[in-house]
Amino acid sequence: MSAVEHRYEVTDHREIWSGRIFSVVSDDVTMPGGGTAAREYVRHVGAVAVVALDGAGQVVLIRQYRHPVGRHLWELPAGLTDVSGEDLAAAAARELAEEADLTAGTVDVLVDLHSSPGFSDELVRVFLARDLADVPAEQRHDRREEEADLQVVRVDLDEAVRMVLVGEITNASCVAGLLAAARARDTGWTVLRRPDAPLPY
Repeated sequence: MSAVEHRYEVTDHREIWSGRIFSVVSDDVTMPGGGTAAREYVRHVGAVAVVALDGAGQVVLIRQYRHPVGRHLWELPAGLTDVSGEDLAAAAARELAEEADLTAGTVDVLVDLHSSPGFSDELVRVFLARDLADVPAEQRHDRREEEADLQVVRVDLDEAVRMVLVGEITNASCVAGLLAAARARDTGWTVLRRPDAPLPY
């Protein structure tokens, strides 16, 4: 499909606040009807998440406290892409090891998502990890702060999809990753992308 689209141009850019993970900015943007409008949004470093699927068809879920929503959520092993120069697949492997004490022999791209494009540019790449193995006990990550409270469980993929559909799983990357994994499985893994597939920019 093709359509004539207005070219939104930034005529002014201001940083309102800056932190380690994200910053808040304001852009003046040209509008289709003429003139400009201010658009405030969050610039985010980005993230990766991992659907880790074992040989029995179970996925690894973690339960973690998320302060902005004030409760524990079911999530995938995931983390920020805040290490300069780190490959996204390597970042995903690091998070899988740190949060679930697992390594993967096979890694593919499942899905990319803009988690909340109405106010943030955050892009999350969700990987599928298979051929899982345990990280040796002496090499495991020392979990601190909220991570010290992590619960790690394995759930049949179809049960995890059911949890999504009844509202028990609401984390965006977890929802997208589980549904994409179930669809990819049902198509014989033919829709997977290689781990270094280009991002949708």
